[in-house]
Amino acid sequence: MLNYRLKNYYFLLVLLLVSGSMFAQKTSRKPIKEKHTNSSLKSGAFIDVNVASYAPSSYNIEQLVKNILITGGSSCAVANVTNVTVSPNQPATDTERAWGYFHKGTTAFPFTDGVVLVTGKARRAGNVLESGLSDTVPGSTVSDPDLVTAINPLAPLKDAVFIEFDFVPNSTQVKFNYIFASEEYTSNFPCGVYSDGFALLLKKVGDPTYTNMAILPGTAGPVSVTNIVPAGNGFTCGPINEAYFGGMNTANIETNFNGRTIPLTATATVIPGQTYHFKMVLADASDSSFDSVVFLQGGSFDIGMTIVDGNGNPLTSVNMCDNTPQTLTAQIASVPGMTFQWYKDGVAIPGATSATYIATEPGVYVVRTFVGGTNCQTATVTIVGGTTPPAQNATLKLCTTPSLATFNLNDATPQITTSTTAIVRYYVNQADAVAQNGNYLTAAQMASYNGTDGQVLYVVVSNGAFCSKTVTLTLRKEATPVAQLTATKVRICLGESTTLTASNGATYQWTNLSGTGATQTVSPTQTTTYSVYAIGTQGCKSLQPASVTIEVVPAIKSTLSGGMICQGDVINLDAGAGPNYTYLWSNGAKSQTISVGTPGTYSVTITNGVCSKVFTTQVIQAVIPEVINVNYNENGTMIITASNPSNGVLEYSVDNGLTWQNSNTFTNVPRNTVISIRVRVKKTSCVGFLEYFTFVMQNVITPNGDNINDIIDFRIVNKNKDFKASIFDRYGKEVYRESSLQPYWDGYFQGKRLNTSSYWYQVSFEDPASKKPVVKTGWILLKNFE
Repeated sequence: MLNYRLKNYYFLLVLLLVSGSMFAQKTSRKPIKEKHTNSSLKSGAFIDVNVASYAPSSYNIEQLVKNILITGGSSCAVANVTNVTVSPNQPATDTERAWGYFHKGTTAFPFTDGVVLVTGKARRAGNVLESGLSDTVPGSTVSDPDLVTAINPLAPLKDAVFIEFDFVPNSTQVKFNYIFASEEYTSNFPCGVYSDGFALLLKKVGDPTYTNMAILPGTAGPVSVTNIVPAGNGFTCGPINEAYFGGMNTANIETNFNGRTIPLTATATVIPGQTYHFKMVLADASDSSFDSVVFLQGGSFDIGMTIVDGNGNPLTSVNMCDNTPQTLTAQIASVPGMTFQWYKDGVAIPGATSATYIATEPGVYVVRTFVGGTNCQTATVTIVGGTTPPAQNATLKLCTTPSLATFNLNDATPQITTSTTAIVRYYVNQADAVAQNGNYLTAAQMASYNGTDGQVLYVVVSNGAFCSKTVTLTLRKEATPVAQLTATKVRICLGESTTLTASNGATYQWTNLSGTGATQTVSPTQTTTYSVYAIGTQGCKSLQPASVTIEVVPAIKSTLSGGMICQGDVINLDAGAGPNYTYLWSNGAKSQTISVGTPGTYSVTITNGVCSKVFTTQVIQAVIPEVINVNYNENGTMIITASNPSNGVLEYSVDNGLTWQNSNTFTNVPRNTVISIRVRVKKTSCVGFLEYFTFVMQNVITPNGDNINDIIDFRIVNKNKDFKASIFDRYGKEVYRESSLQPYWDGYFQGKRLNTSSYWYQVSFEDPASKKPVVKTGWILLKNFE
């Protein structure tokens, strides 16, 4: 029973709701009467619609489309626009028609002029203040199936009006500007089912379905009263897409509609050269009350031209770095007689009259087409200039140590770019660098990056805007080598060499030595320390050098000298003393000195514990030297000449070997004295000797018995071989002849004293040294005391 009652109550509720709705729909909505405001009473407060003073007000629909709506007018659009129709098909002479021409007049309406389409009477869209825009159109009960399919309305449609035509686009894009306005922006209608239908339909001729261009950006939905709702104004469902609402017409000026959108742009992608069908359709919802309108901006329906790049991509703004040439092409299907002119920053570019222009500097570039002198299409592209910071590939080397194992990528930045203002970002993956996304290394990651040897990072160097260059950073990583150094010998003798061998590097840096190899052969002259750094394959240098000291032991020296010996002599051979010296003589002796009495060659090997050296000397059999000449003068100078068959060093003595000297010249040797001359080979007993009488003839004789100069005595000198002596008077008479019986002269001749006078002598003998005859002559003064 309870279920039965509930079912009955539910049925009754539904019936009441449906009945109320049907009643509401059948009940005619009455437009609110508009009131003048101070602004609406002023002259020129409203736009002009189908006003006779404007020539286009008399245009038929085809003329309006080709001359007003299409960019450039009929001279440019004739070949591209066909099959222009309007519904209802009211002639241009019908002042109550639903379509026509509007002009902003002196108002602030956003569009200067254009084409208007109303679900009522077009003239009532402006001109003067009108109330109750709830007009019908011929065939007011007519809906539009294309509009219904496009918007799926909440309520039945009527008063459908449309303008349609075929066109062939010249570029990849078609677009135009429009404003949608409606009387439905009243009461709470935007929050109900009263949403007049509106669509801008486009399809390729032959395609089954349309695309609605009257769509808000993104996913905001269609342009309609119920989808663009401001806040307040009694609209309980607002705000909805309020950014696209242009305002409520509280001042009752410009148009006679309660609310309108902001200027909107319809855009569609098309294929140049293909034929498309366009249909702008508008209809009232549920009843003929509260009309809606669409204002199409004159000249905004652009089917003609787009600026594209070298790959055919449409351009509105393009970035130019470093004045890199940018190819700009006006994409348009040319008509006979069409010409081009390019402009930069509003100034015509001389000679730039083809469809393509190569820009080499930033600026605003405009291309215009002309047919018969009429400007048909205009396209604009802005080239924004920038400078790419300098950048180059770089390599960052890390020589790891126990305390350093990661890269500081900041160290590479000065190698990559010299710019101090550039933004430098490091990427691990090339794809991220190409995309220049946010997957770059952070500051912390850069300061301690655990890269691997040979890893390549991708570095984007940019100016902070759009100019950038991608370069590579190659990481080189190796452990810092620890140098080691050895030597074949660390103690050498002077003149010897040793080989140094370094290890743990690929190459080496020697201190004070040339070459980069692992080995060096050195011959230091004094104790020297050698150092070397090890260089790794990546160029990492050891933190400390390896060192080795080569001690140069002092050279082995010897005072060894030989000598000469006579038969029976003994000579001491001394090898000399030195640090750590040991000796080995050729005769087997191991002492520093040896005594030998046999002539011959003697050698000794001296070793100091590091090296050894052989010294050799000779002991020579000496031959006794002989005095072969004695040169003595009255001044007491004696010069001795001796033979030296041993070629040894001779020593001389004139005191019978008491003293010796190396010089063979003696002074102060007394006259008429027997001198015991000795000559010997130095340091030997080989002595030659000669008794030599230093004979000097006495040239004064005074035989007075005082024993002073009483006689001239030949008793010693006459021992020389072949000695002869004679004295003559001035007449040549021999008054004395030396003999063994009379070996002196006493001034007598034959027992008689000779007179005082000068006498002459002649003495001859064989020199005992030179064995050569000696003759001495001169005068003698004989003074007898009578």
